[in-house]
Amino acid sequence: MKVLIIGGVAGGATAAARIRRLDEQAEIIVFERSGYVSYANCGLPYYIGGIIEDPEELTLQTPESFFMRFRIKMKVRHEVTAVDPERKTVSVKDLESGREFVESYDKLLLSPGAKPTQPRVPGIGIEKLFTLRAVEDTFRIREHIEKNNPKSAVLAGGGFISLELAENLRDMGMDVTIVQRPKQLMKPFDADMASFIHGEMRRHGVKLALGHTVEGFAERDGGVDVLLKGEEPLHADMVVMAIGVTPDTRLAKEAGLKLGVRDSIYVNDRMETSAADIYAVGDAVQVQHYVSGEDALISLAGPANKQGRIAADNICGGDSRYQGSLGSSVIKVFDMTAAATGINETAAKQAGIDADKVILSPMNHAGYYPGGKVMTMKVVFEKGTYRLLGAQIVGYEGVDKRIDVLAASIHAGLDAIGLKDLELAYAPPYSSAKDPVNMAGFMIENISQGTLRQFHLEDVPGLLQDDSVTRLDVRTAGEYARGHIEGFSNIPVDELRERLSEIALERPVYVICQSGLRSYIATRILAGNGFECYNFSGGFRFYDTVTNEKEMIEEAYPCGMDK
Repeated sequence: MKVLIIGGVAGGATAAARIRRLDEQAEIIVFERSGYVSYANCGLPYYIGGIIEDPEELTLQTPESFFMRFRIKMKVRHEVTAVDPERKTVSVKDLESGREFVESYDKLLLSPGAKPTQPRVPGIGIEKLFTLRAVEDTFRIREHIEKNNPKSAVLAGGGFISLELAENLRDMGMDVTIVQRPKQLMKPFDADMASFIHGEMRRHGVKLALGHTVEGFAERDGGVDVLLKGEEPLHADMVVMAIGVTPDTRLAKEAGLKLGVRDSIYVNDRMETSAADIYAVGDAVQVQHYVSGEDALISLAGPANKQGRIAADNICGGDSRYQGSLGSSVIKVFDMTAAATGINETAAKQAGIDADKVILSPMNHAGYYPGGKVMTMKVVFEKGTYRLLGAQIVGYEGVDKRIDVLAASIHAGLDAIGLKDLELAYAPPYSSAKDPVNMAGFMIENISQGTLRQFHLEDVPGLLQDDSVTRLDVRTAGEYARGHIEGFSNIPVDELRERLSEIALERPVYVICQSGLRSYIATRILAGNGFECYNFSGGFRFYDTVTNEKEMIEEAYPCGMDK
């Protein structure tokens, strides 16, 4: 059996090695357009920032090492220019010599990945405008920085690459601005949770110009002007385009293969395309979202590697199936960690799912053990069924651990209430006897039983205009004095039983505290005394962070600083 693979990074390299492990006799040839195979895309920003010092550490394998261990021919700097499904051949160009030739196959795997999205605006292609996708891009950017010592950079886009690059450039002492059309960074997160990411970026000096449309680029004064719609340009010594990626599917399109969303390659759960003996994996393929069931593009290394293994199994006569993508992700944001899995509240509502959520602020480990830090968790579930839909966590140590537990729970079909029953490892330096994941489950169980009734951030403006309700802040007098929502009166929770006469029994009571715990206790006291009451999800800490960040965005000048 002769197998050709187009693309030698995550999916393609994984498939090649798996095919060899399953079939020692197969002839396997990989064509890779760049000069590198099996490289660590996710490590590229950290090489630019000098955290990864040796460029060889970016490449997990080389063509020579692949051949020595697997007897796989890795043809780097070879571009496949056409695929002929009828003749079962591909046309190839050697980019070093210019030689062109045709190669036949029994099985073909497409793993072309995705390319940086390039908007059709003036100025694309100017010298100091960069993209970051391949190893060569990384070397180009680092060489430019070392040679020219730029003092400022604008990053167009607010996703993973942009945030990681912003951190590394700031650590190098550069002035960094992120500009993009949406009013929040990191699409996997709801706007409220993204507020914590915004705050961390600002604390480290990154300027955020959110809600602004880039209309082009122009060279000026030795640098680059980023042209904004209806605003003054942003000027910087260099600019990096990081507004997303587009499936690189020209070959599939020209070969007549069936396409999916955004011209991605359509595949079934065996990673088979619409053409016989042609498979496809990675950032270029359409997958089904594991939670929503909707067609999706999910450009992450984990899914690409799994798909490569599945395609290899099926190429070798097996019957492996891809179950869909959860989109689980994690990112380092300076000192903070942010992670998400499944779908967020916004996506759930767009998919027509009647979603609810709990927001909590647990410590990453036992409070009595030194060094504990607060994390903010948002767990999204379906009303009525309590189907677990997704989660977002922003914090410090322990965020990755909890998001992995939640991702595994979704994949296993555990409902949101079932989170309370998970038996998770506990020792004071690592967790609490009631882990944050368990706490989310307890809260959701309370909702299902009617023990907990919530109100949310979006409900507050209407409540402040409603004279038929009581608004109550149950923090201490000192906490209340340091900041509160106007219209909420203060009775500390420990004084509540003695001061019930101050609260009108006939009015619903809406209660807030710092994190949601004391206000929950207050609602139980009130309910036990005949009151109708609701607890604010997330507490004043959450409210203050989100509303202040929203105001900062709305009041910001294009560079993200106050007027």
